[in-house]
Amino acid sequence: MELTARKKQILKIVVESYIDTAEPLGSKAIAQRMPEKVSSATVRNELAELSDMGYLEQPHTSAGRIPSAKGYRLYVNELMERKPLSDEEAAQINDALRQELKGTDQVIAKTGQMVSSFVDYPTYAVADHTAAATVRRFELIAVDSGSVIAVVMLSDSRVKSQLMHLSLPLEAETLPELSHLLNTHFTGIGVEEMNVHLMNLSDQVSGQWFLLLNQVVEYAAGLLKDSQQHEVFTNGASQLLKFPEFRDVDKAHDLMHFMVDSKEQLPVPAGDQSMQILIGPENVNEALKESSVVVASYDIGDGMRGLVGVVGPTRMDYAAVAARLSYFAESLTRMFGKHQLPPKENEIP
Repeated sequence: MELTARKKQILKIVVESYIDTAEPLGSKAIAQRMPEKVSSATVRNELAELSDMGYLEQPHTSAGRIPSAKGYRLYVNELMERKPLSDEEAAQINDALRQELKGTDQVIAKTGQMVSSFVDYPTYAVADHTAAATVRRFELIAVDSGSVIAVVMLSDSRVKSQLMHLSLPLEAETLPELSHLLNTHFTGIGVEEMNVHLMNLSDQVSGQWFLLLNQVVEYAAGLLKDSQQHEVFTNGASQLLKFPEFRDVDKAHDLMHFMVDSKEQLPVPAGDQSMQILIGPENVNEALKESSVVVASYDIGDGMRGLVGVVGPTRMDYAAVAARLSYFAESLTRMFGKHQLPPKENEIP
């Protein structure tokens, strides 16, 4: 069955009305909103066909139609009109991002908080490696005859260090040679390769050297494994309670519980798309099957990207959320890359 221009217009009206009111829309009300004159009977026929095609649902026999997940998907892909930010909204976002923030983790955590306050939905924020982290450089610093500080610089610009106590004493003069050995054989590679190189060196390096070598490589491998884990920051889960879809306390509690206690399972889409929208059953996790997630990514640099996601009912205002998220993402990419933000409204030439 063909999806005609009139069917698409009717679907658009139903979706946008339901986003605004959370109430089904009947054929008479739809007919009044159509750009061309059309009878209620014609609209009813079109609604029936849209329902048969899976774009609409009828919650009760006498009720009007509401969008299905398939209907929302068509709306997002083809029918949704771009909703640009006002100058005032852009200025407010810029002002929020001009707060003094120190460190990538703090920026990421605060970003989710700021986005939640602008979109009025729960949010989450995460840093994600676009490529697996490796060790960029090792340094060994003598403390005394029985201990050494191992400094590990990672490819994502993080620097970690740990005090290591030695099983056998080691002369400080030998540490530059050991550092050279580490930098020659254990930089720019993954954990499995590091273990292979370590085994290959076991017969070539003296006992006391190998013990320290093993300690440092084990520490670095642990850092690389930890870097693959996503630290997720969530905000505003209680905002779900204001939506009619979550008047059922159990339903609201389940999703709020998931966002707080299982936040590591929130979607972290692969690929380099600047924005992704996951509607209802498109979400893999069962807890999100009746919700939608809009995720925007921004470039942090050093092989990392930031993600900020918005979670809400499938009746989410996709156009407004997408506009705000896009602006946040573009601003953050600029901030990390060029250390500047889009100009304030009164600074625009």
